[in-house]
Amino acid sequence: MRTDAGATATIVLVEDDLGLAELIADRLTGAGYRVVREVDGRRAVDLIGRTQPDLVILDIMLPGMDGFQVCREVRPAYRGPILILTARDDDLDQILGLELGADDYVTKPVKPRVLLARIRALLRRVQPATRVADEPTRIELGSLVVDASRREVRLGGRLIDVTTVEFDLLWYLAVRAGQVVSRQDLYQGLYHYDYDGLDRSIDVYISRLRQKLEDDPAAPQFIKTVRGVGYLMAGERS
Repeated sequence: MRTDAGATATIVLVEDDLGLAELIADRLTGAGYRVVREVDGRRAVDLIGRTQPDLVILDIMLPGMDGFQVCREVRPAYRGPILILTARDDDLDQILGLELGADDYVTKPVKPRVLLARIRALLRRVQPATRVADEPTRIELGSLVVDASRREVRLGGRLIDVTTVEFDLLWYLAVRAGQVVSRQDLYQGLYHYDYDGLDRSIDVYISRLRQKLEDDPAAPQFIKTVRGVGYLMAGERS
C-alpha cells in the first residue's frame, strides 16, 4: 500500500463483466490510478492478499467465490478500503457487505464521477488526517486507548483489529468524548457529504465497533446511542 500521498494509488478491480470492467478501468486510469483487474473471486483473494492494494472495488456476483465471501476472506489480512460495486440494491445486501468489512458500496449503474468521488473519499481517509494544534494523537478512555499516530485501538492492553473507516469513526467520537455527535456531523466529518436520512452505514459501523469493543448495545460502556440525534462517546479523556 502507499506510504506517501504523492504516489499513484493502486486499485484492484474485481468485476466479471468485461465491458463494465474495461470502462471503469479506463476511467480510473484516466484519473491517474493504477488498476489491476481480476474476474474470479478465488483468485481475487490471493491477489489482494499478495499485492495489498490501496483500494479494492469488488463486485458481488462473481465466478469462483462471491464478493461477500471474498470480503470475509481478505479482511483479516487487508486493512485498506473495500468498495462494493453491485447491481443489487437490497438494503440487506448492503448491510451484509458492510458487516463483513466493506467500507462503502455503490449500486450499478453508477456514474463515473460518482464512483471517482467515493474512491477519493475512501483514499483520503487512509492518509493521516490534518490535525489542529491542540488535538491529541492518543486518547485514553478508561481501558480503551485510541492512538492516531499508530492508528491502533487497544482495549485493556489488547490490540483490537479495526478497518480504516472503523478507526476514523472511533477517533472522531473519541476526540469529542462527552459530546453528542449527530449523524449529520459524522457524515460531514467522515464522508464530506450530507446525511440523506436513509443511509445506514454509520449504524452498521457502530454495531461492528461495539462487537469488537465488547460493548453491550443494551447498556454500552463506550458508544452510547442518543435516540433521534446521534452518538456519544462516554467517559473522560486522559
